[in-house]
Amino acid sequence: MFRRQAGRYVATFAVDEVRVLRKVASEVVGLLTDGFDHTDPVVGRLFPAVYPEDAAGSAEFRRYTEGDLKTAKIDQAGAILAALPDEAGGEVRLDAEAAEAWLRALNDARLAMGVRLEIKDGTDLGEELDDAVAEDPASSRVFQLSVYAYLGYLQESLLNALID
Repeated sequence: MFRRQAGRYVATFAVDEVRVLRKVASEVVGLLTDGFDHTDPVVGRLFPAVYPEDAAGSAEFRRYTEGDLKTAKIDQAGAILAALPDEAGGEVRLDAEAAEAWLRALNDARLAMGVRLEIKDGTDLGEELDDAVAEDPASSRVFQLSVYAYLGYLQESLLNALID
């Protein structure tokens, strides 16, 4: 999907891909703004305790770093929103800085979805998707797992373009 072209990282997105990426990035922004809740397991995954054995130390560290980290994550999701074509499909051209922001934002989106979908380190995504399709091919879980897989594909594609 992504390819290097004249110092840029370029990909062409279909209308549905633009809609999905716009929705995912917007949901990450919403989670980090209006929906920011430390008791939410997704927030815990995106902002893990630095000192798991020391709650006070982690809280102190969070107090000094969380605002900047949250702002950076919002800006990274915003980089996706800014680069996407309007409601139509089309080409995205990223410079190196925007490509790095996309990678971090895609990672955050995948981490968030992984928590919500209960995907663990050993989860076989293909098997999980096959099971969901067998249970109900029209379920929201099938769609969500498909989006999760697509984000992984997109992330890998961009990473490969960056290191080529």
